[in-house]
Amino acid sequence: MHGPELTPNLLLRAYAEGLFPMAERRDDPTLYWVSPELRGILPLDTFHVPRRLARTLRSGRFSVTCDTAFAEVMRACAAPAPGREESWINDEILRLYGGLHVSGHAHSVECWQDGVLAGGLYGVALGGAFFGESMFSRRTDASKAALVHLVAMLRRGGFVLLDTQFITSHLARFGAIEIPRAQYLLLLRDALGHQAAWPGSEFQAELSGA
Repeated sequence: MHGPELTPNLLLRAYAEGLFPMAERRDDPTLYWVSPELRGILPLDTFHVPRRLARTLRSGRFSVTCDTAFAEVMRACAAPAPGREESWINDEILRLYGGLHVSGHAHSVECWQDGVLAGGLYGVALGGAFFGESMFSRRTDASKAALVHLVAMLRRGGFVLLDTQFITSHLARFGAIEIPRAQYLLLLRDALGHQAAWPGSEFQAELSGA
């Protein structure tokens, strides 16, 4: 990626145009813009929670927080894992999204088990759109539990678009679909016109029983 130094504000402008950055590898300092012909989204009104996962959530296996370990979640998403030895999250990505978190535009959802970070996800909020960036899991179902809580938070906050960028079998189980770029841009334009609010502190109070 050439031109002026990329800043968090420029990154938000790119999201508003349907673009997001990636690196080829975690040790490659270069970023490039991505705008897939087929874009993954997870419709919030048809989000499906598999029955077994619903039982896991009811069991209280995980405690859930939001925005309490953003940098740790990002580093865990970038770390090598079985079946994912390489990562598109490099130091520049860590820097930029850390800046977005400080400004209140990037958020994380964390799942803990026995006081240890077991899984989580992070993404970017802009208008009524949330752009899911990455997730990780160190314990079975931890990232899935984070996703279920994310969707609940987005619904609560008035968000209308959950962008997953790409589709995986993991996301398809929850109802994620692919749509053409032109259709996505129409949905994005509409979502940016909504005044949604990340319900972090309110939702966190409910989770903690306050």
